[in-house]
Amino acid sequence: MIFLPLVVFILAYGCFIFSDKSKPWVACGAGVLLLALYAAGALAPARAETSAVLFFLTHVIRWNMLGLMLGMMVISKIFEDSRIPAVLAEGLVKRCRDTRSALFWVAMLTGFFSIFLCNASCVLLIAPVALSLTRKLNVNPVRPLICLAIVSNLQGTATLIGDPPSMLLAGHMKLGFNDFFFYHGKPSIFWAIQAGALASAGVVWFVLRRGNQRIEAIEPERARSWFPAWVITLLVAVLACASSFDRHFSWLAGTAALAFAVVAGVWFLRARWGTLNDLLRSVDWQTLFFLVGMFVMVQALSDAGWLQRMADGIAVVSKGNVFAAFCTVVGVSVVVSAVVDNMPFLVAMIPVAERVAQRFATDGSAGNVPLFMFGLLAGACLGGNITPIGASANIVAMGILRREGHTVLFGSFMRIGVPFTIAAVLAGCGLIWLVWGG
Repeated sequence: MIFLPLVVFILAYGCFIFSDKSKPWVACGAGVLLLALYAAGALAPARAETSAVLFFLTHVIRWNMLGLMLGMMVISKIFEDSRIPAVLAEGLVKRCRDTRSALFWVAMLTGFFSIFLCNASCVLLIAPVALSLTRKLNVNPVRPLICLAIVSNLQGTATLIGDPPSMLLAGHMKLGFNDFFFYHGKPSIFWAIQAGALASAGVVWFVLRRGNQRIEAIEPERARSWFPAWVITLLVAVLACASSFDRHFSWLAGTAALAFAVVAGVWFLRARWGTLNDLLRSVDWQTLFFLVGMFVMVQALSDAGWLQRMADGIAVVSKGNVFAAFCTVVGVSVVVSAVVDNMPFLVAMIPVAERVAQRFATDGSAGNVPLFMFGLLAGACLGGNITPIGASANIVAMGILRREGHTVLFGSFMRIGVPFTIAAVLAGCGLIWLVWGG
């Protein structure tokens, strides 16, 4: 029966690739099927002393991470309605001398917001400012919108609350908010992403080179309220202190995010910015249910020994060389994430990367887990910038351009995405190796 979890996973993953809308239902259906097989005794649970269903509910499904995601989705919606990002972007444009510098700094501002908010939401927030600027100056909006999307996708990896993949890694490694900056006394993933951002900023500047027109002063609009900004600031402060009270990332981050979301939601309703239905529709319920099913499938693969076999395969291909194994993990992550949603890929590969690290341990320790984990996260997230379907921010940007009457071909997108990704991956993963590969 060890082949059954693998067959279920392959069939489900095939459905993910060919039908994006069916992902949550297929994942949940596969999870329920596997749990039923566990309950019937057809599959062996990881802990024989605990019932299979109870074990999955208490140890496998990462409720803290799901709570963090849910809370951030609600807060992002309210922050979006406040118009604060648009106000800051228009104020930034007002201080720039030409189109090139204005569009460049608008893209950088989008990246800054992506450190704290969902990437796709950041593109939706800032894209109207960039489109307005390109219309006034009669500039083609394709390149600026692509730059907005790929910069947003890059910076979303930098912190715990930036993007779901970062939350997935944090949930597995028990990382707190501060661990994304310094982990075990060493520079963590945040600094690797900033190294990638600096390297790829030159690509963005070159892409926007056809924009030397002077721009007229733009009067920025007024924010509806600054209360949502204070909510996010306080939440970040709480998360920064959370590791002191919840060292195993088991409850505090998700609880705090949900509590702040409730406070912001009550304020949203009292301010009459919308209805409760508007807030509920802002939550990506499909992603949350999808992750629950994926957690079950990956644990079933682990129980059957398939994750260990994959880790052993990577070690064999790299011929026992740690650097070769690191490059293999990063390279596979970049290539796969260019065409496949990185969420299911990461859920499946995070335990594999951990086992690869253990495979290279020579002293009986857990091995250099951060090296492979950070490399996996960086490769999977940055690889999505290669194609227009590799990341949700890219898909959103392409949809906006399509509504504006601009069709972007794969080749046109990749002429920007490929050099951007190469620069970011080489710089970011190079820093990861320098810090953690020794």
